[in-house]
Amino acid sequence: MFVAASTRCFSELDFWQALTLINDLEYDKVEIYLDENGALKPSYLASSPDEFHAHLRDRTRLTPVALTLANAIELKPFTELCKLAKALRVTQINIPSEVVGTPFNSEIDRLKTLVAAASKEGVRVAIRTERGRLSEDAHTAVELCQSVDGLGLGFDPSYFLGEEKFETTLELVTGYTSHVFLRDSTEKQLQVQVGLGEVDYARLISQLEKHRYDRALSVELLPDEMDKEQRTLELRKLRMLIDSLL
Repeated sequence: MFVAASTRCFSELDFWQALTLINDLEYDKVEIYLDENGALKPSYLASSPDEFHAHLRDRTRLTPVALTLANAIELKPFTELCKLAKALRVTQINIPSEVVGTPFNSEIDRLKTLVAAASKEGVRVAIRTERGRLSEDAHTAVELCQSVDGLGLGFDPSYFLGEEKFETTLELVTGYTSHVFLRDSTEKQLQVQVGLGEVDYARLISQLEKHRYDRALSVELLPDEMDKEQRTLELRKLRMLIDSLL
């Protein structure tokens, strides 16, 4: 396992400025957050992959470990992103599942198509667990992984807090987890200062180790929940905390 930081932490800033801040905070790995309404658009990467690749190589020493999509995109640009991921030596793309109410079988068909496209480039697809989507229920998320060969989970423990719920969810999802999103949270508040929340990082890491998880623990702070100066402090604290547990 290794620690990374998501550019979503500073998504209100220019993408390259966000990379500089993450590097200054002594991270060496980065998860690249893509949002059509944000600092780095998936449509730009899909249409100009060589340009982006060259800029990334020239402008930062950070190692990209995953691409994460804020919203679903069409198959053609998704395929181009998979090709870019291969060129960047990134083996993970995290995508949202469809919204609650979407027929289960239609979501399986969509995910099978995306996983097949990504596997041609040696890239793994994971659906991230988040509210308002099919993956908000851990059992449904696991059922999707069981129904789509090669699909993984981008597990965000902040949505599954409460001692009994957290333990049950950990046991259920860690065997399918291929990416982890981290911040400190409580049952009632999605993001709080490190040390004031209920995320049991030691328990999480121990459970992941049982399944020989060897991928990213990616710090993803939500910019709307705290100002930039506080985020930089929390990023540093969370990196040091996770490093101490690995």
